[in-house]
Amino acid sequence: MCVAGIVEQRPDLQPSEGNFMSTDETTWTITVPQAGKRYFSLSRGASYAAAERGDIPTIKVGRLLRVPIKAIERLLEEPFKKGREVRSHD
Repeated sequence: MCVAGIVEQRPDLQPSEGNFMSTDETTWTITVPQAGKRYFSLSRGASYAAAERGDIPTIKVGRLLRVPIKAIERLLEEPFKKGREVRSHD
């Protein structure tokens, strides 16, 4: 079954909305540098280092390393859901 068929059967598998800025509304993943820059203001190299440490969630598709938008947004929402205090590192 193709991906489009899965999406039609699973309405919960919709691309993330909210802060994601894209001209393509069906984008579910972004590159590691895009995720690092957009969510953490990281450089390209720092983004890949964070992904290697596991700080940025990634999936590998063939030779491509991609960041699922829903996964990174869930990661960022997690401290708030658990009632943890978010501290400033000033």
